[in-house]
Amino acid sequence: MSSRTLVICKPDAVERGLSGEVLARLERKGLKLVAAELRSIDEATAGRHYEEHKDKPFYGELVSFITRSPALVAVVEGPGDNTWEVVRTVMGPTNPATAPPGTIRGDLGILLTENLVHGSDSADSAAREIGIFFPDLP
Repeated sequence: MSSRTLVICKPDAVERGLSGEVLARLERKGLKLVAAELRSIDEATAGRHYEEHKDKPFYGELVSFITRSPALVAVVEGPGDNTWEVVRTVMGPTNPATAPPGTIRGDLGILLTENLVHGSDSADSAAREIGIFFPDLP
């Protein structure tokens, strides 16, 4: 059994030249890259992606940030049914200031609002998000 999850190297990661490092850390963990594409995320797609945050005060900032420049959108696969959880552990907590050393955000992150990487937060979210960005992926 294996499972997949969505990973986005956000615009700050791409701008800082860290996308390769992010993907390398996931691959060193034992995850397999299934799909990847450098793309500019439009507002409609960002709105679908961040739908659960639509009524929160920071929603506009999320959309503005993810659409400001290209992001690397990827699907990774791992053994078992918790690939999403493995990715989130490697990423570290949302706030880079409190993320432990050894995590992507702990080692490379600077700002809470620009925290380098997105990873689905559940198996259901992974399926929904992969469908948004890679609808034709088998």
